Amino acid sequence: MAHSMMKKMNMSSVCVMMGVTRRVCVRSLGTDTSKTVTKKKENILPPEGEITKSVFMSQSTDIYTNLALEDWMYRNMDFTNHHVMMVWRNEPCVVIGRHQNPWLEANIPLLSEREIALARRNSGGGTVYHDRGNLNVTFFTPRERYDRKYNLELIKRALFRGFGIKSVINERQDIIIRDKYKVSGTAAKLGRLTGYHHCTLLVNANKADLSRALAKREHGIQTNATASTRSAVANLAEVDNKITVDSLQTALGYEYLRTPAMRLEDGGQNQISKQRGFQFINPTDDWFPGLAELKNDLKSWDWCFGRTPDFSVSRTFPVPAELLAPSKVYSATQELVINMTVVKGLINDVTLSIPPGLVESGFHGEASVITHLKGKRFTSEALSALQEAMLTRHLTSDVNKLDDREQFVAKCFDQVVNTV
Repeated sequence: MAHSMMKKMNMSSVCVMMGVTRRVCVRSLGTDTSKTVTKKKENILPPEGEITKSVFMSQSTDIYTNLALEDWMYRNMDFTNHHVMMVWRNEPCVVIGRHQNPWLEANIPLLSEREIALARRNSGGGTVYHDRGNLNVTFFTPRERYDRKYNLELIKRALFRGFGIKSVINERQDIIIRDKYKVSGTAAKLGRLTGYHHCTLLVNANKADLSRALAKREHGIQTNATASTRSAVANLAEVDNKITVDSLQTALGYEYLRTPAMRLEDGGQNQISKQRGFQFINPTDDWFPGLAELKNDLKSWDWCFGRTPDFSVSRTFPVPAELLAPSKVYSATQELVINMTVVKGLINDVTLSIPPGLVESGFHGEASVITHLKGKRFTSEALSALQEAMLTRHLTSDVNKLDDREQFVAKCFDQVVNTV
């Protein structure tokens, strides 16, 4: 029944719904900064009947481009009389919240090895994994009409109307199916004029890759950064194997357009006919002037990693017996201790507590080499600096390889900066 209703609506509304915008400019998107500021100052908002809606469908699958598009719309568009739901998809990536620590939240070595992008978004909340098997949805309104509950209930209605999938919204405002499995997490950004709420819906995402990309690892990190709450997750396709990202996008779009701007009432075809419909959006500088600059900022190391709240790291590594002086007997386990503080993603201070057994065995990369590490990125860049510094401690200049003890220290340091 639900599928036949959707098909009938698709056929009868195709002319109304599929208006494709050839070029977007500030005026055609409803952006008028002076008008927005005036309305804000006077606190005047139109009645519900004067508000139209659009569903924007991004044609990009690049995470940095889509986050830049989201930010561009947030900064430039006037949503006073025109509310927008944007739907978008990405190639595999991990997206952390604005106030999170990527080394704590994601499996950084795996992301690097698999060339999976890591991005920091402008909104708060926890870390999520994206691929082509999930749908991302962003709801834009004036700040005063931001209503997360309305948006989530609308998604819940679309899942049931389109696919017969029953879901609930829990106290964390996640969408849950089968009593305990999370299919959608949520985050938001509220500005002086505009607010947006966005969420991701798992349809048929690769759960094995999701699990590996977000795997908890031994890291020794102490921080006040926002930590993600781990939850059991499921794909919507596990409930109905006929659901696809495309069919969900259509169902959500129609549910959004058939509903008034402020009330969860079904306005049917009459309400749909009053809206601006679906629009394909090409996120380029031609359509959105200045978008490339926003994308470059969001893609930069300084934003993705350098904006991490300050943190400290402490790791302890037992020294293998074969690296200790064989003629000595030690009263306790010999351990190498590495402590660091990291500010804006750069090593601010570091200490290597080298055990007596390692020193007595002939280790000569003494702790003074750490001065070479300060100011280096908390990445393999710091490891390279450590290795170079230890090499310079050799008395003969022709030594170009670390000995076994130095390699052990380098290996331990590598585990710290890569949080393996």
